[in-house]
Amino acid sequence: MSTEKPSYPGRPRQFEDEDVIDAAVAVFSANGFAGTSAQDLCDGTGLGRGSLYNAFGSKQGLYEQALLRSHEQTMAAQLAILMQPGPVKTRLHTLLLWGMDEDFSQPGQRDAMVLFSALERGSKDEAVATLNQEYRQRLEQTLVAVFSEGQRIGEVGDQISALQMARGFLAGYYGLRVLSRNIQDRAVLEDVVAGLLINL
Repeated sequence: MSTEKPSYPGRPRQFEDEDVIDAAVAVFSANGFAGTSAQDLCDGTGLGRGSLYNAFGSKQGLYEQALLRSHEQTMAAQLAILMQPGPVKTRLHTLLLWGMDEDFSQPGQRDAMVLFSALERGSKDEAVATLNQEYRQRLEQTLVAVFSEGQRIGEVGDQISALQMARGFLAGYYGLRVLSRNIQDRAVLEDVVAGLLINL
C-alpha cells in the first residue's frame, strides 16, 4: 500500500519542501523578520500568498521553519569540523576561519539568520529564543567535548573547566561573526582569530 500523500491540483507544496524553506531563509536573512513582507516571501519562494499561508500557517510559522533549516545546515558544517580527527587547536582554528569565510562568501544567507535572529527576535519571541537556545547548547556541548579532549591529552590548559573554555570560545566566535559583517579587511579578522587562540 502506497504511503505517498495524495496530490491535489491547486494545493500548496508540502510544509517540508526544502526549496521553499531555503528560499525563505534567503529572504529573512536579507531583510530580517520585521523587514520581510508577505509579498517578499511570495516573490522569494514562488508561492502565492494563499498557498504560503496554507502551508505554513503564518509568516511566523515560516520564519520558525526557516530558522530550523538554518540551524540544521550550519550545525552540520560546524560539527563536521569539530568532530574530525586531528589536533584540537587546529579544529578550533578551522572553525573560526570557516565562520569568517562563510560571512565573506555568502553575506545575507543562512548564517545571518542564525546569528541575528537572536538579536532581532530573541528578547520578544519565546519560540525563537527557545530554538536558538537549543542550537547554542548543542554547539556548546560539542565544544565542551573538544576542550575536554584537549585537556586530557595536554594540548590545552586546565586552569579552568572545559565548560568555561567552551563558553569563552563561543563568545569570541560569535563576536568574530558579528565583526565580519562590518569589517571587510581579512587581515584584521585573522588577527582576531589569532587572539582568540593564543591563550588556549
